[in-house]
Amino acid sequence: MSDIRVIEMGQLIAGPFCGQLFADFGAEVIKVEPPGDGDPMRVWGREKPHGKSLWFPVIARGKKSLTLDLRQPEGQELARNLIAGADVLIENFRPGTMERWGLGYEALSALNPGLIMVRVSGYGQSGPYSKRAGYGAIGEAMGGLRYVVGDPKSPPSRVGFSIGDTVAATFGCLGALVALLARSRTGRGQVVDSAIYEAVLAITENLVTEYASAGYVRERTGATLPNIAPSNVYPTRNGIDILIAANQDTVFARLCVAMSRPELAQDPRYASHGARGQNQVELDALIGNWTVTLEAAELERLLDGEGVPAGRIYRAPDMLADPHFAAREAIVRLAHPVLGELAMQNVFPRLSDTPGFVRAPGPDLGGDNRAILRELLGLGEDEIARLVGLGVISAEPLPGRMPVESHPGVEGAVAAAHGPA
Repeated sequence: MSDIRVIEMGQLIAGPFCGQLFADFGAEVIKVEPPGDGDPMRVWGREKPHGKSLWFPVIARGKKSLTLDLRQPEGQELARNLIAGADVLIENFRPGTMERWGLGYEALSALNPGLIMVRVSGYGQSGPYSKRAGYGAIGEAMGGLRYVVGDPKSPPSRVGFSIGDTVAATFGCLGALVALLARSRTGRGQVVDSAIYEAVLAITENLVTEYASAGYVRERTGATLPNIAPSNVYPTRNGIDILIAANQDTVFARLCVAMSRPELAQDPRYASHGARGQNQVELDALIGNWTVTLEAAELERLLDGEGVPAGRIYRAPDMLADPHFAAREAIVRLAHPVLGELAMQNVFPRLSDTPGFVRAPGPDLGGDNRAILRELLGLGEDEIARLVGLGVISAEPLPGRMPVESHPGVEGAVAAAHGPA
């Protein structure tokens, strides 16, 4: 994917995570940020050693940083020149913002007919809610996720991650890849409209169908699924919870063997999927009374020996210490000039012939300004100094971290936009 150029104009999570996915698999991703403070994600996160975010190096990994004030005509013109030679443009501003800047799809596709524009927003680019401000949390609520997460005795809960933003970004990336495939046949780009509430709706299984066809509304059920048993978190003697998922008939029979209670698999109360669902509370108590007599490691060995799906509830320390994570290199470590060694999740999914890789942590603000402006857009030092004076780009951009890779056709596209020199 190294021949794909992506311009990322998004901020925070929904747009930038889409850009991260592209960068992970080798695309050249140029992140456009406002001069001054840049993307607010640069200061997000609970822990900030040396005053630096530990979130930004992950979500901006493998990208290049260019500062542009898109509210100024000069910044908009530079953006158009850059987009003229791009394959994909990602943005997650409120619908209408890009159009106000003269950067709507109609204008940009006239300049670059093959451009694919990924637009991630709360409610989509059309419809009565489209102009509303829509963060991920609101999309999660509207898409049906928030209502079903948490304990039934408590208000609806957050999942623990910004799942609405990341799911919408993932669907946006998927849509862009489909659009790239279509472009290889037609030569034309298109808009990928990824609404957060619709991305969440897409992963809600049969939630809508259950109500529309049977009048059933899913409720919060905590650690269990109604009528799916046994599938729960169970205690052990040394206080470590183990999740056991043995709701299929054959797997439940294997669990019964591990418990030294093989007769339970033939008990009418538990012999079938339906029966176990009707007696879920009783069955969970029976299993919990057994698991609490064992150390967690002993319980894991017993269940693994019988082929029963089970595992601990992992936190970050468990992931960093786990041999399976290590063997598959699920976590990688990168050097950061200020923060030192950074551990973060690797690239997923795993491709056998064209695997991605994490090239570098997120860049310094404006770290690639001169390389991009000079080598891609052909600006001289005098023009760069003029733009600095106008505040269109950062006053003191840092040297580029990575060389700008050549991209076929960018010079021709810019020349076509402006005519012969």
